[in-house]
Amino acid sequence: MTGFLKSNFLNIGILIGWLGLYLLFCSTCAKRGPEWNCRLVTLTHGVTIVLLTGYVVFIDGPWPLTHAGTANTELQTLALAVCLGYFFFDMGWCVCHHSEGPLMLAHHAASIVGILLALFMGESACETCAVIFGSEITNPLLQTRWFLRQLGRYDSLLGDAVDLLFITLFATVRVGVGTAMFYCEITSPRTSMVMKVGGVLMYGLAWVFMVDITRFCYKKSKGKYLKWKERCKQTEKL
Repeated sequence: MTGFLKSNFLNIGILIGWLGLYLLFCSTCAKRGPEWNCRLVTLTHGVTIVLLTGYVVFIDGPWPLTHAGTANTELQTLALAVCLGYFFFDMGWCVCHHSEGPLMLAHHAASIVGILLALFMGESACETCAVIFGSEITNPLLQTRWFLRQLGRYDSLLGDAVDLLFITLFATVRVGVGTAMFYCEITSPRTSMVMKVGGVLMYGLAWVFMVDITRFCYKKSKGKYLKWKERCKQTEKL
């Protein structure tokens, strides 16, 4: 419990840090709207947390596929605190500005609850960090796509490359590797039942997002094909 109280102070400090970064962006990018500045914070968090959890998972250890449910390390606790502070900030921003739908809000709420449980129980940060890594690895690409649209540069080769890389990473890491992580967590004798239930929820949300991404991929591919077909017709007329 003492460790949980210490992490609470850390979480509050990190939340203030994310809020301060947002206010800094608002002051330096005053001509841009609130969403632009919020997404700059989101991009910063995405890059930071991917690097941090990547180090935790692949270098510092232990390996989540074999040590799910083990006691939290200090570095794992720090990574969870950084992520939790951001999710509190972004959840509050989304609610105040009505910028996201129920699905994204549900994802944020589930992430907050899962991280809080891992910090409170003092265990399962190992696999929680792995889930965060897999979930956030596509986030910088998602923000890059939004910025490209705002700058009028999305309909280009760069925009297509960002979309392709995003879809590939989501399918291979979040769904593909995520399935292996989900299986290891469910079958681990050390993982508590509440964390297993949380794993089921997060895995289900990943598939809901995957369905949406598949629909987007189909619509974009169809649109590209129709444009190509139209150009061929115009070429034949010439």
